[in-house]
Amino acid sequence: MKLPFPIVDAHAHYWDPQRVNYPWLASVPPLNRTFLPEDYSAATKTANIGKMVFVECCCEPAQSVEEVKWISELAVRETRLKGIVAQAAVERGPQVRAKLASLAKFPLVKGVRRNVEGEADSQFCLRPDFIAGVRALAEFNFSFDLCVKHHQLPAAIELVRRCPEVSFVLDHCGKPAIRDGQLDPWRQHLRELAALPNVACKISGLLTEADVANWKPADLQPFVRHAIDTFGFDRVLFAGDWPVMTLAGDYPRWLAALEVCLAGTGASDLQKLFQTNAEKIYHL
Repeated sequence: MKLPFPIVDAHAHYWDPQRVNYPWLASVPPLNRTFLPEDYSAATKTANIGKMVFVECCCEPAQSVEEVKWISELAVRETRLKGIVAQAAVERGPQVRAKLASLAKFPLVKGVRRNVEGEADSQFCLRPDFIAGVRALAEFNFSFDLCVKHHQLPAAIELVRRCPEVSFVLDHCGKPAIRDGQLDPWRQHLRELAALPNVACKISGLLTEADVANWKPADLQPFVRHAIDTFGFDRVLFAGDWPVMTLAGDYPRWLAALEVCLAGTGASDLQKLFQTNAEKIYHL
């Protein structure tokens, strides 16, 4: 896909297990190595990436500030890195304010994520302390990235309802069951979420929710189109989810798939999706 403006990638990862510990990498051998800005540049050399947002990578919680410090150091040489979504244990309720104050000292931190997709309790994000911790983000002008699987969307919807003062970003379209071709009840849940004005949606992470070895653009299209139709072009953001995406494809293939899914889209809407919405939502 060739666009006449620089792309903003709203979801990219770097990690160095020698610098920060990521326990989950041991169970994913293809990703269990260092991924740095130089690797990202090589992976995206055919894309015109103008800015990017780093999203926390589920490190040991005690090292979350260290991760932000390291990424801020990388940003000195990778000048396209304009924002950080940091990890914070919002389930600690009011006690998380001290961590948020520490994160606020780093100018690149624009938001927070507490990944809940692996939590066995589908209501984890509705525990009173979790809600209180998310509400505390408003004091620091931080957004909250929602990383949930499709079956956790009802709880995520209720969380957003209870925190109207916080700006939310849904990661990876709520991780729909693409490999099973299961559109429902994901479609209705996305409609309910999109009806709330304080949430946007990342068009990202779909390759790894499809059949990683055999997916084709047609498998993704109904999910991409529904996400855009429900949220509208003013509240969707493009992202690559690199290097996790490499489990199912590469950056050029992801952009080529989106070109198919977005056929007929006007230039102004493409610019919102691929550039200006991320700049606005993450205050880049």
